[in-house]
Amino acid sequence: MTWAVYVQRLDPLDNRLLSTVVAAMPVVVLFWLLVPRRWLAPKAGVAGVVTAFVLAWLVYGMPADMAAMSFVHGVAFGLLPVGQTVFAAMLLYNCTVETGHFNIVRRSVSGISSDARIQAILIGFSFGAFLEGAAGAGTPVAICGAIMVGLGFHPFLAAVLCLIANTSPVAYGGLGTPLLTLHGVTGIPTETLSVMAGHQLPLVSFFVPAYMVKVMCSWKQTFEVWPALAVGGGSFALFQYAFATMHEHVGVVLYPMTDIGGGIFSLVVTAIFLRFWRPKQAWHFDQPAEKEPASVKPPVHLDAHAAEAAALLATPAPEVSEKPLTPWSIALAWAPYLLMSILLVLTGLIRQKEDTSYPVMVGPVQTNYRIPIPRLDGQVERDRSLREDRDGSPQRERAVFNFAWVTSPGSAVLAAAILSMPMLRMSRVQVWRVLARTVYQMRIPIPTIACMLGLSYITRYAGMDATLGVAFAETGWIYPFFAAILGWLGVFLTGTDAGSNALFGSLQKITATKVFESGVFSHLTQAQAQVLICTANSTGGVMGKMIDAQSICVATAATHQLGKEADIFKAVIWHSIILAAVIGLMTLVQAYVYPFTGMVPSPR
Repeated sequence: MTWAVYVQRLDPLDNRLLSTVVAAMPVVVLFWLLVPRRWLAPKAGVAGVVTAFVLAWLVYGMPADMAAMSFVHGVAFGLLPVGQTVFAAMLLYNCTVETGHFNIVRRSVSGISSDARIQAILIGFSFGAFLEGAAGAGTPVAICGAIMVGLGFHPFLAAVLCLIANTSPVAYGGLGTPLLTLHGVTGIPTETLSVMAGHQLPLVSFFVPAYMVKVMCSWKQTFEVWPALAVGGGSFALFQYAFATMHEHVGVVLYPMTDIGGGIFSLVVTAIFLRFWRPKQAWHFDQPAEKEPASVKPPVHLDAHAAEAAALLATPAPEVSEKPLTPWSIALAWAPYLLMSILLVLTGLIRQKEDTSYPVMVGPVQTNYRIPIPRLDGQVERDRSLREDRDGSPQRERAVFNFAWVTSPGSAVLAAAILSMPMLRMSRVQVWRVLARTVYQMRIPIPTIACMLGLSYITRYAGMDATLGVAFAETGWIYPFFAAILGWLGVFLTGTDAGSNALFGSLQKITATKVFESGVFSHLTQAQAQVLICTANSTGGVMGKMIDAQSICVATAATHQLGKEADIFKAVIWHSIILAAVIGLMTLVQAYVYPFTGMVPSPR
C-alpha cells in the first residue's frame, strides 16, 4: 500500500500572525496548566499533547495516524534511553541509601571542614554535582539541603544555596539525559552538543561557588576563602571541560560521567588542598545545629508540585548507627559508582563501534536495532523554504527508533545497580523495597519526560515548530541571546532541562537555520549555528532549574519549610535571571566575535 506523503506548511491559515498563535497553543496550554492552574506535570503534558494532536490534524492537515505515530515515536525515545537512564540512576542511588552506605558517603564529605563557607562549596556544589550526575530529579537539592541544615545552616539559606548550586551541572545530570534528549529532537550528535556545552558551562562552574558564598556572607568573608573557592570551582570546571570534550581529543566518550567524576574530583582535590591550607578564622553560624530531617510527610493541603517533591523524598531508609569511618567502609560506599563508571566506559566503546560499523553483534543478537517508525519514516516532507539542501529536491524527515538495549547509558547503570546489590549484601526484602521506592519516585518524572517528547515530536513532524521558528527568526542577530532565555523558560515550565530540550530543541534548530540564512553569522557555518543555538537551549535552561516548581518544593520539604515556597522563589528569581543572561551573552559572543566563534564545533 502506498501512503500519501505529508507536506508541511509554514502558514496553514494563510495569515502569519494567526498561524504563529495556533502553533504556540500547545505551549500556552502547557504554561497555563502548570503555572496558574498548578497541575501535575504529566497531566498538563497530556493536555498539551491533545492540543498539539488536534491542531496538527485539523489546522495543519497532518493525517491523524501520522500524528499518532509521531507521539508514539517521541514516547519511545522518552522511555529508552531517557527514562531508562533516569530510573536506573535513581535505583543505584537508592541501593546505597537502603544499605546505609550513602550515609557513609555523606559523612565522608561533610567531615572535611568545619567552616560553613567551605561546607557550602563541598556539599552544596561539589557533592550536589555528584548527585546531579548520579541521580538528578531533585536529589541534589533534597540531600544537600538536609545535610546543610544538619550542619547548622539556616534552613532558608540552605534551600537558596542548594538551588543556586544546582545549575551549571544540570546539563549533564542523570548521566547526560538532557543532551541525549536534545540529540533526539534535533538529530545533532550528542558528542557535538557535549563539546559545545563544555565550551560554555565550565566558566560558570568556576564562579558558582564564589556566587554561593557571597550570597551567605559579606565580600570580605568571601575573599577570606578565595583559595578554596578557586580550587573547588576550578577543579570541577577543569574536569567538566575535560570529560565533556575528551572524545574530540582521545576518542573515548565519557561525557555521561561529567558530573559524577567532576563532583568526586572537586571533593578529592579540595580535601587534599585543605590539608595544607585553612582559613585564618573558621566561620560558623550562631544558631545550634538542627537535627537532619529523617523523613518528609507533607500535609494533605499541599498542591500537586509539592506532592511531586514529596515523591522524591519518600520513605527513606531506616537510620543506622554511625560507626567510625575506615578506608574500607568509605571505599565500599563509593564502589557502586566506580562500577557504574567502568561499565559506562565499556558501553561507550561499543557505541563508538555502532556508529562506524552497524550492526555490532553479541553472539546471535545485535547491540542495537534501528526500527523505522511505520507511517512516519520518510513520509513527512519539510516546507520548501526549510530544505537545507536548497537544490529543489524534496527533503523528507527520518523517523527511526534506535533500540540500544546494550549501549544506552541506562543499561550500564542498571547493570551496575544489579551487580551492586550482592556487593552491598542486600536481602531480598531490601531489593524489593528499593525497587518499589524507585518506581514510586519516578512515577512523575518519567511520564513527564515521555509526554514532553511525545508533544515535541508531534509539533516537529507536523511543522508547528517550524512556524514558531520562522517567527522567532525575526529577532535577527540578537536571537542567540534569546535562545538561552527560551531554554530557561522551558525548564521553568517543565521542571527539567531534558523537558525543555524536548519542548524547544527542534524549534531552536529551525530558528538557527533561518537566522543563518539572513547572513548574520559571518564566522559560522549553518551546522555550527545550529549546534550553538540548540546547545544554548540546554545551557541557558539549567539556570531555570532553581525556580521551577519541583525544585522549590523539594527544597522546602527537605529543609522543613513547607509553605515558604513563594519566599524562596522571590529569593532566587533574580539569581536565576542573572545567570541565564550570562549564558545568553556568552552565546552572543560565541556567535559573532572572533576568536570565540572558534569554540563552536561542527557536527561529524
